[in-house]
Amino acid sequence: MAECLSHIRDVKAYKTGALGLTSADLEPLLRAADGVDPVDASAARIFFEAECQPFRIERSDGEAGFVTAFYEPEVLVDDRAGPEFRFAFYRRPSDLVDIEAGNRPAALDGGYMFGQLSGNGEIVAYPDRQAIDQGHLDGRGLEIAWAKSKVDVFFAHVQGAARLRFPDGRMMRITYAAKAGHPFSAIGKMLVERGEIDPAKISMQAIRAWLAGHPEQADAVMWHNRSYIFFREADVSDPALGPIAAAKVPLIAGRSLAVDRTIHTFGCPFFIHAPTLTRIDGQPFARLMLALDTGSAILGPARGDIFTGSGDAAGEQAGAVRNAADFYILIPKLAAARYAEWQATAN
Repeated sequence: MAECLSHIRDVKAYKTGALGLTSADLEPLLRAADGVDPVDASAARIFFEAECQPFRIERSDGEAGFVTAFYEPEVLVDDRAGPEFRFAFYRRPSDLVDIEAGNRPAALDGGYMFGQLSGNGEIVAYPDRQAIDQGHLDGRGLEIAWAKSKVDVFFAHVQGAARLRFPDGRMMRITYAAKAGHPFSAIGKMLVERGEIDPAKISMQAIRAWLAGHPEQADAVMWHNRSYIFFREADVSDPALGPIAAAKVPLIAGRSLAVDRTIHTFGCPFFIHAPTLTRIDGQPFARLMLALDTGSAILGPARGDIFTGSGDAAGEQAGAVRNAADFYILIPKLAAARYAEWQATAN
């Protein structure tokens, strides 16, 4: 929480979500937490009970919330392309532009946050995954490194970050810089709908196994997800910490949550209770977490993505997490009083 406080104070406030919770609302809580070092879970609970008011988030359709999980994969790469290393991780292209209210072309709907600046100065949709895989960025010097497997590159895109291990033992971290702009489409959902994978067995591992077993169809399936991620290099300054994600602070395994940033504000604490989720620590998942990231597939007020850590073991944990969960947002008491007053007036 100290890192979030530093970001708010020294860099800029986090964007306020539709719920209306601001960085100014969160700052007193973050400041109070900075001076506390709870010795155990009970002490942490006492602190948050004193500082926050919990609100259960209920979906309008009456269904439970839903959690998945993500991790930071480790990928073997090389500095140079060659017969083994053929698939690139790319930096952000210079012709990729952010789309905002003032420059949004009529042809692109509100879901597009990036586009291509064309030669005549107009903004159009950027080429998608298929076009980039087929050479759209060739010759522009945007390659960070080359991997052996296109599937490894694809799943690094899905996770939004990766650790790159070079043959000489060097390690580099890459993290999200931008995306081509097209909406995310889950290939697992498509494979289930086509009857290729049993819905009860869907997981990252099952999708990888299917792609490996159907190499002649792998490109077409991955191209179904037109979204394409561009990366930037980052040092692995502390291997124990996760990547710097959307909140601009390091992720912590098991405590960092990706949320819908159009609704929620980074830095806000949540309590997540998912009784059927036992694969992370062997018991029903019930943890205090901090909203520090977001993702294209993380949509809705009671939808979260749990960061499990880095490397293969974290991937094994994350790959099959698809569980119902109860979401409780912990709002600092002054802001909670304002919210409760507003809710009473609205009703």
